[in-house]
Amino acid sequence: MTKTLTIAALSVVSAATLSAAPAAHAATGGKATCPAPSKAEIKRSGDSKVDEPARGSTAIRGVRVGHIPKGFTYGGVVADKRGGVTEYGYQWGDDRANADPAQRSLWVRVLCWPEARRLADLKRLPVTYGTFTGAVKTATIGGRRVLTKEGDGALGDGRYVGWVERKGVVVTVMASTPLVAGLDRIVAGIRLP
Repeated sequence: MTKTLTIAALSVVSAATLSAAPAAHAATGGKATCPAPSKAEIKRSGDSKVDEPARGSTAIRGVRVGHIPKGFTYGGVVADKRGGVTEYGYQWGDDRANADPAQRSLWVRVLCWPEARRLADLKRLPVTYGTFTGAVKTATIGGRRVLTKEGDGALGDGRYVGWVERKGVVVTVMASTPLVAGLDRIVAGIRLP
């Protein structure tokens, strides 16, 4: 029950809303573009499909998550498109209840937003979940300069970080409290082509 509700909460948009999202990542004129969900992934997200067991390091097409802590029992694609932003990510979780302080979850997301150029732009990122408002700090995590804040509300407890990978491409990571100590390694292991 918990896993379906968690993934469904982040999959707030129907697959029909995403039908205009570009297909899988591609190179145009030798330049890398932003990884975007395929039609099948859009449908999975809209249907709140749960993967048991969770997918591994290539759960997000076009993104490599080099370090995923052990112990996740399920996962799910999270995709959305609104306000000029295409979101594509994956959420890993375990079978503990959301209220259990030992509950482990990890959400890695790529946002294709043409206005993203520098770290400060994340403060006006037009998304529903995972905004960088309120008590936001700048830090270096995993060798990257990031914005960071405490998780709250729909994101749950833990640490939320984000950075501009390149013009128009933002990466965010939400790690639940038990995973915060390993956040450096998680962030360092994320690679986009």
